[in-house]
Amino acid sequence: METITDILNIQEIRADFPILDQEINGKKLVYFDNAATTQKPTPVINAIAHYYNFDNANIHRGIHTLAERATRDFEASRTAIRDFLGASSTEEIIFTSGTTQGINLVASTYGRKFINAGDEIIISGMEHHSNIVPWQMLCEEKGIVLKVIPVSDEGELDLEAFEKLLSEKVKLVSFNHVSNSLGTINPVKTIVDLAHKFGAKVLVDGAQATSHINIDVQALDVDFYVFSAHKLYGPTGMGVLYGKKDILNAMPPYMGGGEMIKEVTFEKTTYNELPYKFEAGTPNIADVVALKTALEYTDKLGRENIAAHENMLLNYATDQLREIEGLRIIGNAKNKISVLSFVIDGIHHQDIGVLLDNQGIAVRTGHHCTQPLMQRFNILGTSRASFAVYNTTEEIDRLVAGLHKTIKMLK
Repeated sequence: METITDILNIQEIRADFPILDQEINGKKLVYFDNAATTQKPTPVINAIAHYYNFDNANIHRGIHTLAERATRDFEASRTAIRDFLGASSTEEIIFTSGTTQGINLVASTYGRKFINAGDEIIISGMEHHSNIVPWQMLCEEKGIVLKVIPVSDEGELDLEAFEKLLSEKVKLVSFNHVSNSLGTINPVKTIVDLAHKFGAKVLVDGAQATSHINIDVQALDVDFYVFSAHKLYGPTGMGVLYGKKDILNAMPPYMGGGEMIKEVTFEKTTYNELPYKFEAGTPNIADVVALKTALEYTDKLGRENIAAHENMLLNYATDQLREIEGLRIIGNAKNKISVLSFVIDGIHHQDIGVLLDNQGIAVRTGHHCTQPLMQRFNILGTSRASFAVYNTTEEIDRLVAGLHKTIKMLK
């Protein structure tokens, strides 16, 4: 029977990521902080360099060759992202600086125009701060009520409680596809269908999902979907907002400036068509172009293959970590991506991170920008190991050995 290791040559894949070929504190680097950002393969790095070496020009405005090439590649990336998300039109693909800006764009435009005093917004108890704070700001500004879906001891959303929160007052439901702290995969379609019964729009934070799960925004019937390129083997400082075309058309512009206008006089300005209405100023052209390369890279490996490899790593690591005395995994949902957050009795998570780093092992420690979720579990933070396609079981063995050494030193 063919296994995932027969399909993916992990050592060849690792060779595509030059950052992995180094030592940290005299030890071969083990990079387990992929939920924060994934490393970049050589084709993505080369795509950025190629743009600046050969095609650097502003887009949409020039008629010279460099401008035409830059525009062509920029819009080709929009088409690739449309296909990646399963959107119906490139007009529904808005380029942003990342997930955070995408959420703020919706809060500042759709929220300010269509959600009013006395209305309600629902988020979940496992949200990243970027999917909490914009809604709090909007609620404080307009007298809107913010409600929260509870999280179970296993790290899953309480759907019965969610249904009880729903009413005609709810105008928006905003939640993450996957928890960055727990790895929980939330039942998006179920939540969307329940929210739509009451006429609420739905925004899904896909930052942690896009590198692990196939996305089809039409099948999910989401109204908005946001993600960041840098968690998908792409560059930092670049992200995407998907929105249904009719909703985007009804929303006012987010920022004023060049590109988002059709005609400007001192008396009146008329705005551009989608998607440019929401893309004021010179965009992050090189990184937009490079995201297409990142999508092509994962397509070549096969996203199902990547998911299978990561799931194998998750299961292996879960079994190994559960054998460590005093270690407790936070987040044991039935459906998870390759994220393992844990605490060890009597040891501060930051001490764990420092001592693992001394052994060349990079994990994330702290509250992971989910302080309310940490409060839900009555902890200050966790140590988090998150796996990507280039990680191996041998690296997990090093993590386990490193944790044993850490415990021996601190207890």
